[in-house]
Amino acid sequence: MAIVDLKIVLQRRDAESYHVELSSTPPDSDAEVLAETPGVARFDRAALLGLEHDPEAYGVALTRALFETPDERFATPPVREYFVSARSIAEGQELPLRVRLMVGPSAPELHALRWETLRDPERGTPLLLGSRVRFSRYLASGDWRPVRLRPRASLRALAVIAAPSDIASYRLAEVNGSAELARVREALADIPVAALSGGGTATLEGLVAALRDGLEGHEHFDILYLVAHGMLVDGEPWLLLEGPDGATARVPGAELARRVSELEAAPRLVFLASCESAGVTADGTPLGALGPLLARAGVPAVIAMQGTVRVDTASAFARSFFSQLQRDGQIDAAVGVARGEVRDAPDYWMPALFMRLRSGQIWYEPGFKGEQPMEKWPALLTRINDGKCTPILGELLAERLLGSTRELAQRWAGEYRFPLAPHQKSDLPYVAQFLSVNQDPEYPRDAFVRAMRQALLDRYKPDLPPALATPRAPLPKLLAEVAKLRRARGLPDPYAPLAALPCSIYVTVAQDTLLEEALRAAGKEPQAEICRWNDDLATEPSVFDAGDYEPDEFKPLVFHLFGSVANPQSLVLTEDHYFDFLIGATRNRDLIPQPVKTALVDTALLFLGFRLEDWSFRVLYRSLMSAQGGKRLKRYANIAGQVLPEEGQFLAPEGAARYLEGYFKDANISIFWGSAEDFGEELQRRWEAMQQ
Repeated sequence: MAIVDLKIVLQRRDAESYHVELSSTPPDSDAEVLAETPGVARFDRAALLGLEHDPEAYGVALTRALFETPDERFATPPVREYFVSARSIAEGQELPLRVRLMVGPSAPELHALRWETLRDPERGTPLLLGSRVRFSRYLASGDWRPVRLRPRASLRALAVIAAPSDIASYRLAEVNGSAELARVREALADIPVAALSGGGTATLEGLVAALRDGLEGHEHFDILYLVAHGMLVDGEPWLLLEGPDGATARVPGAELARRVSELEAAPRLVFLASCESAGVTADGTPLGALGPLLARAGVPAVIAMQGTVRVDTASAFARSFFSQLQRDGQIDAAVGVARGEVRDAPDYWMPALFMRLRSGQIWYEPGFKGEQPMEKWPALLTRINDGKCTPILGELLAERLLGSTRELAQRWAGEYRFPLAPHQKSDLPYVAQFLSVNQDPEYPRDAFVRAMRQALLDRYKPDLPPALATPRAPLPKLLAEVAKLRRARGLPDPYAPLAALPCSIYVTVAQDTLLEEALRAAGKEPQAEICRWNDDLATEPSVFDAGDYEPDEFKPLVFHLFGSVANPQSLVLTEDHYFDFLIGATRNRDLIPQPVKTALVDTALLFLGFRLEDWSFRVLYRSLMSAQGGKRLKRYANIAGQVLPEEGQFLAPEGAARYLEGYFKDANISIFWGSAEDFGEELQRRWEAMQQ
């Protein structure tokens, strides 16, 4: 959504003052505008500590320190002037103002201040109540795992309620597990909840295992709601969880953060309903308490309490927060609304939001952007039913099983000391090209096959037969065995909805063989063919050699455009490989079998499983448009492409969708906003309904 973004960065200036660096980002822009001159602020922490029991007086004093510190260079302090200007722009356009406060490493003591009590420097009213001004303590993280959003209907929550049997020995109130769980379920409303509560279940190991492996039929958890006593011991945050015997287990906050950082995917939001989970010692010494620790460990958003919050305040805040969150998915907006709901409580300021999301978004609604929901579906389903649709599939379909190529590139870049531009470290063709020079030309292909094999062994080795549970197992056989295991367990297969369609030809840039396995599971006999884009592949046998094979829905052709792990020499991985592929495809029209060429220009194309900005899709698209008959693609208005919702990928999703639709206007591609799984599930539901 359109928003005015204001970032405030605090850095130490001298023993008594701080630089206040200011920047703003206009609506629908990624260009950050820096203030010409930093402001100055002075915080009398001793005086603020003396006001800790009077939130209103504390907020007035803190506001004056940030916005009104005198500076001999200016008649009006620049911090106040810049803030008022940003707010005026937002109000003039009827947009929210997002304020992100970042405390620099030179000023850790400022983490102790109660920023949530800030007041409007002009109007004197509380600043951070409601959704017009959206505030977070913005924390950078070294975690490079992508933050992927989910559809609102797919959100899942894990509630962990620690009720140790001996908590009274710590002179702390007993936790009523059943009452707390009821409050959690009430707050989360229609978000499905799995619970670890009492009886020795709310352990650190149980929490981590549930986030890693799922619980109660849920494969993933987007929200962790943790109810536990917390405390600060010698300047370090601790949680009082349960041991297997139900007694108290003291868990260092740093250990919980470490275990979360090791997960393949961290929860998108952690709600810490524990006393002092964002707190500091009485003398204001910075603690790196649990909230910030979890944020730096890779959790995109953490809500933590800055002191001993009252049960009724925490409960009312949580109910309002999750109710608002399900309306628009904006975390910082929901925090502001919830804080406004409890404004009359003396501890209204205690919930603090630590966040590293620029968008503030936790969910999205899948669908065709800018269109009515049903507009494209009838034409697409009719083409499929008539046998006039060709799926063109990308590597994202198998990413949850085999891992992300971007993560693989990041891993290789670190391991082999990739020396080029930082933004290229997540781009596999760039990193693979470096490896082909730094090691040898075949090394990227060998390393790619090893990485795919290891990803499968890491998850399924205990369940594999001995012949396949080794680092030398044939990868196609290993893929087939894992696919069979997942079907036996009833786990979702993103290829299954596509395998059920009456398609005679599938084109894939994915280099695994999972599509063939899904087709076999659907009772079909797929025939695999690779593109002979380099001279080493010229003598490879073809399914067309006998001259009598014609693809149909029962014996479909799977055409691997960029190669298959069944033949590592065929893999297209490096920059040079992509250039050679384009040159070969341009010079030799016979690289693409005639049935595939016909399908590419005389059927509707269903693109699924791509990042539309990646090399694989752009090279594929240019190849299609430059091919003979490519302009005939405009005849079909039901070509669909997917944009994967991912934090940081697009600042303004609607604008990005319009841009991509304009870019692909010659092929009439409609952009579907959502993941490949979202589209596949919707396609399966509509296709089955059509067949009834």
